[in-house]
This record gives sequence, structure tokens and C-alpha cells, in this order.
Amino acid sequence: MLEVRNLSKSFGGLRAVTDASLDVPEGSIVGLLGPNGAGKTTCFTMIAGFTKADEGTVRFQGKDITGLAPHSICALGMIRTFQIVQPFAGLTVQENIAVGAYLHHHDRREAMAVARDVGKRLGMGAMLDRPASSLTIAGRKRLELARALATGAKFLLLDEVMAGLIPSEITEIVGIIRTIREEGHTFLMIEHVMQAVMQLAETAYVLNQGKMIAHGTPRELVKDPSVVEAYLGHGAAAHLQEENHA
Repeated sequence: MLEVRNLSKSFGGLRAVTDASLDVPEGSIVGLLGPNGAGKTTCFTMIAGFTKADEGTVRFQGKDITGLAPHSICALGMIRTFQIVQPFAGLTVQENIAVGAYLHHHDRREAMAVARDVGKRLGMGAMLDRPASSLTIAGRKRLELARALATGAKFLLLDEVMAGLIPSEITEIVGIIRTIREEGHTFLMIEHVMQAVMQLAETAYVLNQGKMIAHGTPRELVKDPSVVEAYLGHGAAAHLQEENHA
């Protein structure tokens, strides 16, 4: 469904992403992992059209979307969420969700109906008439997902949707994402919460210093010495191995 080939991006003298490639099959949940500053968000912004790649291509459902604007990519069925959720504080939760629905439903009544349906599907039925500014962090994360779904997109790029949540809230969001996937959606997700990655992602890619260093199942990756060292530093993999044999 998504084919990314050899994406590269520099900002001045900083090489943020180098020759990054990945594939996301339709109906799957794929993780994009890596330590802070690895280039994950830059990779996302290039895929979603917010940043122009210096090199490489992005194909979505067989169509070359490299360089298209975010609204054009969204109209084709792919949208990203943001790590820092910023709802329209002066609007209700339902009105915030309807912002996404307006992409394909220009009539207010239709957009609001779509928003209500999406909100209820995500367990936000009791919150719809509340001001968006009153939501907790967990509520805002749901709102971000709901607004993305209201666009009608079938492919979602999730940027740390679990960040800042307590374990019980993470469990709830994991359940929601599984339900959305069963409805026919596909996901590429940046995530630091390994509990969520282990429960959701069939496969994952690992970025470090802008380069893809590993690809496999989450269980394989947590045992990969190159991945351990990317997160914990040089020599960490050998040290852990010594401890396991002690």
C-alpha cells in the first residue's frame, strides 16, 4: 500500500535522513522506531508531504505521490496525526472532528453527522458537546485519531499517539487502533512505548542517525545488538549479553 524508496533529507549541513526505504502492506500495522533525533518525524513529514525530500520516492496505492501537498495526499486516503495535539480550543469536540469530515462533506450537517459517528466509534460519545479545551491528554489523543478518521483516510501515519499516557490509557488506545484496523485501515506508527509496539505492530523498522539499521518483528528487534546499541549506546549489547550469562 505504501512504498518508500531511498528518501534523503538535509537541513543545511545536517543530514537528517539518508537513503531510507520501507514498505507497509495494506491492512498491516508497521512501526517506525528509533532513539530521539533519529529522523523518524522527518521521514513522516516527507511521506505525508509536509517536507520535500531531497532524493527518493513515495508511492501510495501504486501512485507516485512524491512532492504532493499534504491536502492532496489526504484526499487520496493517507493522513498523519501529530505528537503534540492542538485542538481548536474554541470549538466543541464534535466540531473539531468535523474539521476532518469537511474534506469530503462540505455540508455542515453532513460533516457533523460524520463527526458524531466517528466520535462514538472511538468511545467519545459523552464528550462530543464539551469544549475541546476541557479534554485530558488521553482525550486529546482520541480526538486527533477521530479527526484523522473523519477525513475518510484508510492509511494513518501515527506520530507517538501513546506519548504521555498512563498504562491503562495505553491499553485503551491499543484496543481502539486494533478495532480501526479491523475496519479496514492501515497504519505506520512512530512509537516509543514498546508495550504498544509489541502488542500492535507485525513488523517494524529502526532508524538511527537518519539511516535504517534494522527491520523485523518487534520481538526480533529488541534482541538485535545494533538496535540495543542505538538506544542504549556503544557497548550496551555486549554488556547485556554478559549480564544474561552471569
